[in-house]
Amino acid sequence: MRNKRAQQVAVSGLLTSLMLVFGLIERQFPLTAAIPGVKLGLANSVLLYSLYMLGIRQSFILMLLKALMSWLIYTNMNAMFYSLGGGLFSLVVMILVSRVSGVSVIGVSALGAVFFNVGQILVAVLMLNTPQLLVTYLPILMISGVVTGVLTGIVAQMVMKHLKTIGGKM
Repeated sequence: MRNKRAQQVAVSGLLTSLMLVFGLIERQFPLTAAIPGVKLGLANSVLLYSLYMLGIRQSFILMLLKALMSWLIYTNMNAMFYSLGGGLFSLVVMILVSRVSGVSVIGVSALGAVFFNVGQILVAVLMLNTPQLLVTYLPILMISGVVTGVLTGIVAQMVMKHLKTIGGKM
């Protein structure tokens, strides 16, 4: 039992680090020139892997760790709130949709990306008192979420196909 706990901690550390590195890479090559806030969301491919291969509990832990560690690294507490809001919405939707028969990893990823944007916009509406974002900016982010979600879903599907699992469900 003790070995299993050590394995969970090690895998969580590895995957959290990977998500943070992907986030750092995305910061170096932003897609936001045309639309502020748009990013590929490569860290989501790690979260998808976790959801399918490690389970719901581990995925929530990873999402929380990524949000908290991003705050510590980038020292922006507002960004942590956006990340938490988007991450919670996204993960809950991905959990629910992943249980629907016939929906692929790519479909789960696309919906997760869309709802990440929904969560972030809802946080912005609450924090900045800007309800107009729901009709002006959210539709644009939803379209970009589908596109980027499909791309990260393809990445996650390829990784899962070749990696199968790191130690099975924990």
